[in-house]
Amino acid sequence: MGMYLNPNNNSFMKSRKNSIYVDKSLLIKQLNQIIGINDCFVCVSRPRRFGKTEDANMLIAYYSKGCDSSSLFDDLKIAQCDSYNEHLNQHDVIYFDVKRVLRKVSTVDEFINLLTRKILEEIKYIYPDEELYEDGNLVLSLENIYAKYNQSYVFIIDEWDCIFREYKNDIDGQKKYLKLLEDLFKTSPFVEMAYMTGILPIKKYGTQSALNNFDEISMINANPYEEFMGFTETEVKELCHKHQMDFNEMKSWYDGYHINQYSLYNPRSIVSAIKKRLYDNYWTNTEAYESLKDYFCINMDGIKESIISLLAGEKIYIEPSSFENDITTFHSRDDILTLLVHLGYLGYNFQTQEVYIPNREVRTQFELALRDSHWAELMKPIQNSMDLLNATWHMDEEKVAYYIEEAHLEISNLKYNSEEALAHSVDIAYFAARGFYHKMVELQTGKGFCDIAYIPKGDKPALLVELKWQDSPECAINQIKEKKYYKSLEKYLDNLLLIGISYQKDINDNEYKNHYCKIERFKL
Repeated sequence: MGMYLNPNNNSFMKSRKNSIYVDKSLLIKQLNQIIGINDCFVCVSRPRRFGKTEDANMLIAYYSKGCDSSSLFDDLKIAQCDSYNEHLNQHDVIYFDVKRVLRKVSTVDEFINLLTRKILEEIKYIYPDEELYEDGNLVLSLENIYAKYNQSYVFIIDEWDCIFREYKNDIDGQKKYLKLLEDLFKTSPFVEMAYMTGILPIKKYGTQSALNNFDEISMINANPYEEFMGFTETEVKELCHKHQMDFNEMKSWYDGYHINQYSLYNPRSIVSAIKKRLYDNYWTNTEAYESLKDYFCINMDGIKESIISLLAGEKIYIEPSSFENDITTFHSRDDILTLLVHLGYLGYNFQTQEVYIPNREVRTQFELALRDSHWAELMKPIQNSMDLLNATWHMDEEKVAYYIEEAHLEISNLKYNSEEALAHSVDIAYFAARGFYHKMVELQTGKGFCDIAYIPKGDKPALLVELKWQDSPECAINQIKEKKYYKSLEKYLDNLLLIGISYQKDINDNEYKNHYCKIERFKL
């Protein structure tokens, strides 16, 4: 039993003692299927605080010969599986946390030397025959041990990509580190299984992964490990019921990572909200937030427009395959947005290849990071949106029309040829409303469907918005009244604004657009 070879189960034991524990042990069942076969290499990348280290500690406790963990697993789901006893504490495990080792050194070379030396020291304690070892060469030493004793290992590596984040400009050091991993895991007979965790997928050079024998599981494509990428909606519902928390409010704050059939939540945020009995920003108040501002300020075509659209609730198509899986190499807007998916600041729909801001917690920090970035080009639409909201509350029709036109001009590629185009501009213009309202599109009410309804979260007036293309805002207001769109908002009738927004092409200039607005306070 050591730090690197066959660690104990103390870390997982602490997790089991937590007042809030979610059973993710079926991950073990998935991994037991690949032990000892050719395809025994898995790299799972997901954002900070999404449970990577907890999973690594669980795997150590289960596989390591350095402990007896039956009391920790006998009541978990994995204990009902056929492979449970076959692998429970039956494997020699080599484990290291890259981030922890890096704290003890100042260069990548020192990291490699220290890691190699520490692992060999513990292995030599088990096999003291000096003839087995090549001085300072971990891979050759493991090959010699395998040749004599048929000894193989399960490798568990936490924060595998930390070197690419901490030494992002040390290209030579990164290549040396990758060379060590390649030597360990490519055609090595002493590997029973290798499981790595990180925030970033494996580094690519061009289109080729540096470790192309690994099955890469990420926020882009997590098949078949989707349910282990965070807390599932079922698990969150059970926690809310057990701890008497409002699931709908929890969902509003923290839902939004949709991977295939699973809706996933950030474990750190859920646990913190339950412990403190308060819905707030928890996960985003980590070191990743500090770097978020820098990515917004990269001078790349389309970034400004994309961020504005995302804040307006839009989904944006990206091509993620060109991303080289580091935090310095960006060839396009899509590379930056793909990185934000891996960091957890954007959700991703695999089927449509669209990104979006996943939930209220992330949206709040998104806006704060933009303000702190001092990006003047983005500060203007953010301030305009807040001014538009204030103008709406004060029923200033001219200002509302002005700010909606400004929002349209921010998106230069938007073509006005339908009511849907107007709706897009209104979405962008009113993105600040998401801090005060729940937005409902095509809300069924009265004798039809209202275009947009903003349901207040607090004491602000409810808003019913009807849009018209090549017609008047007065016509939009009349439609709200005639079709009684307010029927589904009866609890807000004493504080409800009816808003008609239209645009009309100038007959003398086909490219010029005029926005018009009419606002009335609802009266029975």
